[in-house]
Amino acid sequence: MIAIRRLAVATAILAYALIVLGALVRSTNSGLSCPDWPTCYGYWLLTPADFAALPYTGYTYGQVMLEWVHRLIAGVFLGPLVLVLLGVIFWRRRERPGLVAAGAVLLALLVVQKLLGGITVLDRNSPWSVALHLGNAMLVLATLLWIAVRASDVERSGVPSGIHHLAAVSWLLVIGAITSAAIVAKSGAALACSTWPLCDGALVPDLGDPLIRANFTHRVLAGLAALSLVVLAWQAARAGLPSGLVRLARLAAIVVGIEVLLGAVTVWGEIATVLAVLHQAVGVLVFAKVTLFWWRLRAASRPLPIEAGHGLALRGA
Repeated sequence: MIAIRRLAVATAILAYALIVLGALVRSTNSGLSCPDWPTCYGYWLLTPADFAALPYTGYTYGQVMLEWVHRLIAGVFLGPLVLVLLGVIFWRRRERPGLVAAGAVLLALLVVQKLLGGITVLDRNSPWSVALHLGNAMLVLATLLWIAVRASDVERSGVPSGIHHLAAVSWLLVIGAITSAAIVAKSGAALACSTWPLCDGALVPDLGDPLIRANFTHRVLAGLAALSLVVLAWQAARAGLPSGLVRLARLAAIVVGIEVLLGAVTVWGEIATVLAVLHQAVGVLVFAKVTLFWWRLRAASRPLPIEAGHGLALRGA
């Protein structure tokens, strides 16, 4: 199981890097610098000479390369690495048969991600397509983390059902906040609320403006996610969970605090590119932490598998 765990962790790190690179592509308005898919202006590798020979595109070669490298990492590195992981899971299926289902889910999500990547380009980077593309990427990351946890030896312990429910709600709120942030960025609503924490001085602004509505919805989801993670860390400590789980919950609460602060700074700094990318990078890190906590919580409360010989002995008793 060590090989599966290491492969899953390595693939998850690459997926995280790809999501952050996607934020850089979006923040620099490079998402449509390659207007076709899967090629870029009809080329698999667009050289500076090829780009110079094109009619005016409205983009720099640097923007084109950002989008091209994003596609390259997804297609040439992440995709094959996932296939290697799936191959090892299938090869070791007798030792951990439960991982086969997780591998099938991962493969399906990867296919959907490829299709969504094409739809995003062909639909001219519409807010809904970008949000779906990002949301599915988060599910890919979550599945990789689930495989890594299932391939590990997790300490079993009693877990109150309330902790499970709170972790699930926190997970949903975090992914909702991240995907709504993509809608805010692509719809041009990033500064629709020009002040923070109030929206233009109002606790609840006029929601008739769709840009203000998108911005305010993201703020509400982000605030609820932060609050739920703080409560989760407190409840994890009170419930007497294993120390590793408690530390993970506390770390998620700390990182989400940093994320909220970065959200405020991006408004005060008028959405500088570096701040916008850092904001998403930390947001995805929060998602990874709460996902790991939830997966490890589920694994800790699962019954230990019965050894084959032991099961036969019980049946013969």
